[in-house]
Formats: sequence, C-alpha cells, structure tokens
Amino acid sequence: MTPPALVDSHCHLDFPELAGDLPGVIARARAAGVTRMVTICTRLRNEPAVRAIAEAHVGVFFAAGTHPMSAAEEPLATVAELAAIARHPKCVGVGETGLDYHYTPDSAGVQQESLRVHIEAARVTGLPLIVHARDADDDMARILTEEHRAGAFRGVMHCYTSGERLAETALSLGFYLSMSGIAAFPKSHALRAIFAAAPRDRILVETDAPYLAPPPHRGRRNEPAFVVHTAAAGAAALGMDPAEFARLTSANFDRLFPRAAAAPAAERGAA
Repeated sequence: MTPPALVDSHCHLDFPELAGDLPGVIARARAAGVTRMVTICTRLRNEPAVRAIAEAHVGVFFAAGTHPMSAAEEPLATVAELAAIARHPKCVGVGETGLDYHYTPDSAGVQQESLRVHIEAARVTGLPLIVHARDADDDMARILTEEHRAGAFRGVMHCYTSGERLAETALSLGFYLSMSGIAAFPKSHALRAIFAAAPRDRILVETDAPYLAPPPHRGRRNEPAFVVHTAAAGAAALGMDPAEFARLTSANFDRLFPRAAAAPAAERGAA
C-alpha cells in the first residue's frame, strides 16, 4: 500500500550528519511517502551549497537566512541580498531567522535587528518568513506584532515549542505553526494541546533533521523519513486519520508556500 504523501517543511540536508548520506536520506524519505522537503540555509555563506542540493533533487526546495544563534558571528544580511536569493525558482521562503535567548541571550540586540531585516525581505519578495523562537516569547510577539502593523507578511513558527500566548499572537497574524518531533515526545502533552487548539488550516509538520528525532528514533540522527512518526502523533492529537492529516498538512504547505505548489508536477510528487 502506498503511504500517504507528506511534506517535511523544514530540514537541513546540507548539515554533515545528512550530507554524507544524501542519496540514502532522500531515498528513505521517498519510500516513507515524503514527496517534498524544504532544506534550510542557516548561514548565507552556505547558501550556494544548500541551493545546489535543491537544484540536484526533484521535490527538494530551499530557503535561506541567518539563524539567530549565528547572528552575532555572521555579517548582517541585507534585504537586497535576501531578495536576490529569493529570485531562484526553488527558493520558497526567507529564513530561518528569529530569536534564541536560550543559547545566545547576549546577542539579543543583533538577533532582533536581523529578524527585522528578514521580515522586510519577506514583505518585498512575498515569500513566507521561517521563524525560530526559543525562550524569547515576549520579544518575538512584540516584534511580529509591530512589524505586521507596519506592513503585512506571512510566515511559519517552525518547530513550535513556545507557549500558548505566542501561539495565539502568531496565529492572529496569520502565521502557521509547525510540529516537530518534540510534539511526539511522551511528555509533550501541553504542546500537543496547543496544536489541537490551533486552526487546522494553519498546521505544518517537519523534522528539523538532523535534530529532534521523534520516537522511536529519539536520541539518534533525525532524517526526513521520520516525519511520518511526528505526523502520526499529530494525527492522534487532532483526532484524525494519518492519511487525512497528511492531506491536511500538505494542503497547508501548498497554501503557505505557493512557489512550491506551483512547481512542475514531478517536483510535487504528482503522477
């Protein structure tokens, strides 16, 4: 029986844990029913390598930005630089960007400046913003709200693990929430409740591979094929059949990432 088609909306295929086994990683994803993946660039100096992976593989798209944990170590991105990258037909998003005060609180100021640059690039290009948030809920909610008042933009809170208030703020601004393997951990009851309470048309699923592998692979290298386990946990949390959840999250992905949805049929896993 053919598994339901899933999208891994956020992974890092250029990271060393996956890059050395890329043909196998992609083949296992396909066998598991993962027809599309978005590989995310976290340092703009690595964008050519990330782009090359997307160019070389059917159904693989990419996004580019400066990860907040790298913001103090990298040159500040410019809107023009991000917009130039975004012209590539397989570039589907801006980021990841965001705020991380858990590991890098000392660079909060430059993280916020970088986030605002990426937001403006999302406005200019019309591509969705891919946001990382950790231990920065208040500042994240404030900046997203301020910037949205200054001009609309779309986006996703990737690997969502924050609290109810930030979820409510993001959803009120039209953002999507993406479920990672953390949502499948046995003790993640509160997190699953946030997803269960969210509008169903605003939920995505991802791996964040090579990190955060869901059970039964927890503690080991994650890869896109394992998104099926997170999707199973998401389906259970929403009271849905796994195939129905796969259709839902794939449709949500297409709505948020229209460039991927408009790609040739082969890139979308269509017959």
